[in-house]
Amino acid sequence: MAVYLSEFTLPSLARREAFVNDIKLRVYNTVYPFNVFELTELPPLRFEPVTILCGGNGSGKSTILHVIAQALGLRRGAAYNRSSFFDDYVALCHTECRGDPDAITRGRIITSDDVFDYLLDVRSMNEGVDHSREELLDEYYQVRKEGYTFRTMADYDDLKRFVDARRSTKSAYVRKRLGGNIPERSNGESALAFFTEAIRENALYLLDEPENSLSARRQQELVQFLNDSARFYGCQFIIATHSPFILAAPGAKLYNLDANPPAVCRWTELENVRAWHDFFLEHQEEFE
Repeated sequence: MAVYLSEFTLPSLARREAFVNDIKLRVYNTVYPFNVFELTELPPLRFEPVTILCGGNGSGKSTILHVIAQALGLRRGAAYNRSSFFDDYVALCHTECRGDPDAITRGRIITSDDVFDYLLDVRSMNEGVDHSREELLDEYYQVRKEGYTFRTMADYDDLKRFVDARRSTKSAYVRKRLGGNIPERSNGESALAFFTEAIRENALYLLDEPENSLSARRQQELVQFLNDSARFYGCQFIIATHSPFILAAPGAKLYNLDANPPAVCRWTELENVRAWHDFFLEHQEEFE
């Protein structure tokens, strides 16, 4: 199993405070991301083939992913939250990489906005297909109603449409004329397909809340896909998530960013997971 990014060190508390104090003298409204881990000394993050950053909203897990992506120059799609000082923050970070350097170049950061944009694209394409379907239905009814008179070879395509309309039901006519159609999937199926298409072998991937748009079962399928990609196809994953299904990924290393300082933990120790555990225990009789 591959590790391409072995360690990432965020700026020390002293360096962050020195930078912020200098910025305050120049009167800026925001010092993001210098204020994300305010008053917290951050230990180096050491990564495994699958490493998960977990914590509540505002814990900084998405910020870390974007900082790492910027430091490594990873490909990205959707825009992300940054300020005038984002690059200053990145410049104070330290990376340690090993193995195939091209794995970084091949890799990318994937956010929930990337998945959402993909779903919108699929919907737009399907709406285009639906529009063509309506046009073909109109054509079907018109041809069957008006008939057709073959005059010259220039009319051959029209003749074929007429013959098809006469010999076929309307649904068969539309399917044949459309040819290859865009598969109709639910949002969850399309979102899962996005990951299976975007992730290729021997590369580093940062995933920001990949559970969005996925049902519980689809999340479990995603975990299996990520595990197989790491185990058999040389991929490394660093994931920010709230999902208990992803947090429970076998062999994953977890950093709890709610701890001060952030520390490695077991998924069953997380407050978020304990909340789910307690909820289902409270309603246990309703499952029996």
